Amino acid sequence: MSMIPIGGAVTETAPVAPHDTANHAGRRHAGRRYADDILEAALHQAEARGWEAVSLIAVADHLGLPAAAVLDHYRDANDLADAWFLRGWRAMLADKPLGFAAWSARKRLGHCLLAWFDALAPHRRVTVQMLRTKAHPPHLHTWVPMLFDLSRTVQWWREAARLEAPYGSRRAQLEEIGLTALFLATLRVWAHDESEGQRRTRRFLERRLGRAEWWLTRCDGCRKRHRRGRRASAG
Repeated sequence: MSMIPIGGAVTETAPVAPHDTANHAGRRHAGRRYADDILEAALHQAEARGWEAVSLIAVADHLGLPAAAVLDHYRDANDLADAWFLRGWRAMLADKPLGFAAWSARKRLGHCLLAWFDALAPHRRVTVQMLRTKAHPPHLHTWVPMLFDLSRTVQWWREAARLEAPYGSRRAQLEEIGLTALFLATLRVWAHDESEGQRRTRRFLERRLGRAEWWLTRCDGCRKRHRRGRRASAG
């Protein structure tokens, strides 16, 4: 019997039998598998019909599941889209190549953002349709969450690329503004990129990261000169 202190008190918890733990893990794995199967079926349906024509009932019928089973994982098509974009975040945060920490910030940023695009590339056309549906004027309920998701994407991008500026610092704020603009600009290119291996997107991102690196370096230099000038005036 284990004893777990909570708020200064000691609470007894019943022991968990090994087979109960195994059963719980098995159910969770099965649930994750069903969720993945539903998402994949919806993506394939969207490739044939377009994202706005996706029917959760048709997806359930295709998989031989009761409609209620789909509701256990996704309330609507927007939930499906969010699950798809989550794969991009996971790819961005996946294990990095050996020596990644020693790469330049420019190279680390490029690697992480391309991981996001590469993860979603198998269904690029549908991904673009998802974004357009979220941004469609009558869909007000998706606007605010989409803005927060954009901010989260940029924050995860900074974290994945291991940028050193502390959150909330002036440098971090400049980075977030610049990276948000860069992400949206690259997304526009990627949305129409039919080139093999997304070459157009890769070239565009490489050029823009070069400009961003120059701009941030220049901002650092301006701030250092400004601080030196203030110290000289105070002296």
